[in-house]
Amino acid sequence: MKFTKMQGLGNDYIYVNCLEETVSDPSALAVRLSDRHFGVGGDGLILIKPSEKADFEMDMYNADGSRGMMCGNGIRCVAKYVYDKGLTDQTSISIDTQSGVKYLDLTVENGKAVLIKVNMGSPSFLAGKIPVTADTEEVIAAPLTVDGREYQITCVSMGNPHCVTFLEEDVRELELTKTGPLFENHICFPDRINTEFINVIDRKTLRMRVWERGSGETLACGTGACAAAVAAIKNRLTEENVTVHLLGGDLQIHWDRKADIVYMTGPAEIVFDGEFE
Repeated sequence: MKFTKMQGLGNDYIYVNCLEETVSDPSALAVRLSDRHFGVGGDGLILIKPSEKADFEMDMYNADGSRGMMCGNGIRCVAKYVYDKGLTDQTSISIDTQSGVKYLDLTVENGKAVLIKVNMGSPSFLAGKIPVTADTEEVIAAPLTVDGREYQITCVSMGNPHCVTFLEEDVRELELTKTGPLFENHICFPDRINTEFINVIDRKTLRMRVWERGSGETLACGTGACAAAVAAIKNRLTEENVTVHLLGGDLQIHWDRKADIVYMTGPAEIVFDGEFE
């Protein structure tokens, strides 16, 4: 089976062109390939498929084999893949995901896609849609006790569930391998949760670390950066254009409040092509 290793700000996945390849058990394959010692190594597996609703379909699986709804870094890589590999010559494309069709605009230099802007759709703060167990319709700057400490959390769906918490201490110093799983598996999140730990640098800048359900800490999370920016704007901590500093690099997030659409702009890169038996 041929594959391509790609990364968006260090959020790395193994990509398979299912217009040519057949994957019978993607969940098991994701676990096998994601292993960084005995496999290819990555945060999961993404299958690129034909679609009746869009130009292409993205079908993603986390490193533990669980199916993902949406991945912001992953979808940018899909866009680069289909353009760079000659599957399309269009610079505006649509990609179907488990959380709906997303629309992307590609910046091309020397025949290669170097920057991708994604229409991420509308955020949702409805507790039942995320889902999060709560006594209120929305969870905005609400208290949550984790391991004896009270955090203020804002929960938002960007096609997948996110819990955003703003901290005074430097997030770079957090013991995330301990705290992350406690958030992910907290009783308030029946489907588990992705958690963003945020420092507000100024009105236009955030610093973020993320613990992703099914993958652990990753160097970047596109939907998480969108959720963090939206939560910051909702809590009146930043303006509507936000730069999010992640461990793997920066993403530009814009929430058009009038249209209620979130746009994410960032890079994507091919690491290498390979073949796996």
